[in-house]
Amino acid sequence: MQNPGVGWIAAIIIGGIAGWLAEMFMKSNMGVLMNIILGIVGAIVANVLLGLLGVSLAGWLGYLVAGFIGACILIAVARMIKR
Repeated sequence: MQNPGVGWIAAIIIGGIAGWLAEMFMKSNMGVLMNIILGIVGAIVANVLLGLLGVSLAGWLGYLVAGFIGACILIAVARMIKR
């Protein structure tokens, strides 16, 4: 969220889309608010993890990809903890 090209409103919209895509991909059942949270937090997590690998994603599309990857990671971790 430190990318100046993506503001807070765009982050919420893109985060919601990324969370929804991850929800469909991982076949989980969550609400709209949780999708937004997953997308935004997932983008932060994915940017940190990808940054460690030397990969940098920027702009709206990069935020969407990072949000999707991160949300999938968060859903998988939550499933592992739940078991």
